[in-house]
Amino acid sequence: MSTLRRSLAAASLLVLAPVMTACGFSEQTDAVYQSSTGVNSRTGNVWILNAMVVTGTDGEGTFAGTLVNQNEKASAQLVSVSDSTNNAAVVVPAGSAVNLATSGQVRVSDSSITPGSYLELTFQFADGQTTQLNVPVLANTGDYGDVPVGPVTKKQATPSASASATAG
Repeated sequence: MSTLRRSLAAASLLVLAPVMTACGFSEQTDAVYQSSTGVNSRTGNVWILNAMVVTGTDGEGTFAGTLVNQNEKASAQLVSVSDSTNNAAVVVPAGSAVNLATSGQVRVSDSSITPGSYLELTFQFADGQTTQLNVPVLANTGDYGDVPVGPVTKKQATPSASASATAG
């Protein structure tokens, strides 16, 4: 084999390498990928991840999602969610996350809450951050069968190790 052929083969590999590895072509591996049912908002000091409403009864549901406080020095507080029926405040410790799917702290009520629909929610935080999301509504079955739904009980509104709630 001649030196020319080896040089051409090496040059071809260098040219094809970016194409074969999807580098520089805005492929799916170049962006944040969300493999969940809910929607995400990565804006402001508090990110809202995998946001959805889980319902067992049309017209009522539980907000299920995770609040992630990006501030490493100060806690954040969710003070209200539009259509919220209990207006429980949720404290997110500095640099931490609170999973509201397990606590059931934020319940919503709206005639449009039926599985398969979407509900526009506005989240208001004590620091002035306001985030609007159009979240999917899912039935309280399968993967979401453990999300607390139904009337808010005193036990569900009590502060837990991962979050604090107070009547607002």
